[in-house]
Amino acid sequence: MSTPYEITTLTRTDHPNPPAHTVRPPLAPAEIPPGVEVVTLPDGRRTLAYTQPPAPGGPTPAPAPAAPPSPGVPAWAKTTALLAPTVGVGIGAGGFGLSYAAPGVLAMTDALWAAAALVATGCGGAALLLGRWRNRAPAQITQNITATGLFGRANGTINQ
Repeated sequence: MSTPYEITTLTRTDHPNPPAHTVRPPLAPAEIPPGVEVVTLPDGRRTLAYTQPPAPGGPTPAPAPAAPPSPGVPAWAKTTALLAPTVGVGIGAGGFGLSYAAPGVLAMTDALWAAAALVATGCGGAALLLGRWRNRAPAQITQNITATGLFGRANGTINQ
């Protein structure tokens, strides 16, 4: 399996005219060593690059990548256009399901109101019964507190 490598080149932007020692004349086809080929970069420039010959009987090299999408339609618009039918179908299915579930939902709300009324009635009845069963005699509490001196300790008793 051949591994694709990204080809990058270093371009200097600090000199409008590169020094003479960095400019090399192009190589003649006979001077190109084996395993090196002239390749065209994505921006259109041609340069030399090391390549690996395909193994005999091995996989063929991957085809060139497809051309980039047309600049007229942005990617977000395409994504939205593809998602719109999905969202619409989802909303339609939800409405269809609710129409089937409506009788059950209405029955459940009636049952919940009945349960709430039962709980409220039970709590009210329990409060009434506890009020009647409680001892109606008023509680009488007597306290006797004594203290001696200005800073003396207070003692007291509570009688019911």
